[in-house]
Amino acid sequence: MQAVYRNTDFAPIPRQYRNRPNPQMFNSAPAETLSEVVYLVDNDLFLREAISTYLTSPGTKVIAFSSANEYLDFAGKDAAACVIVNSHLSDLSGLELQRRLAAKSNPPVIFVSDRCDIASTVCAMKAGAIDFFTKPFDLSALTAAIRAAFAQDRKLRQRRAELAKLQERLSLLTPREREVLPLVVGGLLNKQAASVLGISEVTLQIHRSQVMRKMQAESVADLVRMAMKLRIPYWRESQSSDNPR
Repeated sequence: MQAVYRNTDFAPIPRQYRNRPNPQMFNSAPAETLSEVVYLVDNDLFLREAISTYLTSPGTKVIAFSSANEYLDFAGKDAAACVIVNSHLSDLSGLELQRRLAAKSNPPVIFVSDRCDIASTVCAMKAGAIDFFTKPFDLSALTAAIRAAFAQDRKLRQRRAELAKLQERLSLLTPREREVLPLVVGGLLNKQAASVLGISEVTLQIHRSQVMRKMQAESVADLVRMAMKLRIPYWRESQSSDNPR
């Protein structure tokens, strides 16, 4: 495919990275991976060109940046991505960039470092980094980490998309229906739920039917799963009957 470089004055590829075959995973990318992007943030010209040249193939695009702020200013849209970050950048530390990316729900991070730094490695991994490599490293191992990052990013994107749909459905509920929902997922019978809300059982059944329809739940078990994803606490008998949740 293509490599998009933010700097055009690349130096030759270092000797240890020359004549490497392209990874198998990139040789014939399936349709669902055609928009995979590797964002490479490193102020090392040699490594940027080496990694970009190694990874560039049908189905994968490599976009390289020379600084953290340059990447933060870039607004990319893609189906699956990961960020390869040098732990020691000229403007921000790799750990600080990782922290900022986490706050923005950005793609998974893979670290590379010029030197062995156990403290940074521990901090990065605890913060959710996919892997931490010390230069020089095996590019095939980096490829495996990228594959894992893509898989994780696709799952996270799918979860966020599903949650957004559920939140949209939840927004359709009336205030009373929002009161009924926790009672239903809490396992209360119609008569019990109606008593908690101080309404008739018939009225409760109407609200319950509307909740099921608007949430597009096929069963109570399905509604319970939705409530869990939305982090809606179900009603418990110990709760005050005038303040159901």
